[in-house]
Amino acid sequence: MTVTSVPEQPSDESLISATLAGDEGAFSLLVTRYKRRIFGLAARFARDSEEVEDICQEVFIKAFENLAAFRHDAPFEHWLTRIAVRASHDALRRRRREKGQSGFDDYVFEVRDYAGEARHEARLARELLKWALLRLKEEERVVITLLELEGYSVREISSLTGWSESNVKVRAHRARKVLKRVLEENDERQR
Repeated sequence: MTVTSVPEQPSDESLISATLAGDEGAFSLLVTRYKRRIFGLAARFARDSEEVEDICQEVFIKAFENLAAFRHDAPFEHWLTRIAVRASHDALRRRRREKGQSGFDDYVFEVRDYAGEARHEARLARELLKWALLRLKEEERVVITLLELEGYSVREISSLTGWSESNVKVRAHRARKVLKRVLEENDERQR
C-alpha cells in the first residue's frame, strides 16, 4: 500500500517573507487562509453583507500595507484579528456619525428559511440579539461580541483592544447588564 503524502502548507511566516520580497501571490494565500475568520468577525459588527465586505477589504488592505510592521512576537492570525477588531470598531463609529441611532425596524431582517420551527426560532433569536447589540455603545458591543460570541478570553480581548484585563472584565459586566436591560425592555414592549 502506498502512502500519499499531503503537501505541507507554507507557514504564515514564509508567506509573509515571500510577500515582503514582492510575491503578491503569497499574500493572496494568506487572505485565502484567513478570510473566513475575518468575514465571520466583521459580520458580527456589520449591518449587511456590503458593509462586511467593506470591512474585510479594509482589513486586508491595512494588513498588506503594514505587513513590514508585523513583529512576529504573536501569531499572524492574532495580529490580523486585531486589525479586524479595530476596523470593525471604526465602522461602527462611522455609521453612528453618518446616520445616528436608527430605529428597531431598520434592523429586523426578513426570515427566509421556513424549513422548520427550530430554524425559524433560532433566526428570530439571532435577529433579536443583533438588534439588541445595536443598542449598545461601541465598546459594549465589542466586548460582548469578542467574549460571548467569538469566544475570546479576557486576556486575548485585552491584547486585541489594548484595554487592561480588569477593564475588559468591568466592561463585560456592564455590557451584560445593559444588554439584559435592553432585552427586558423589548419583552415589555412585546406584551
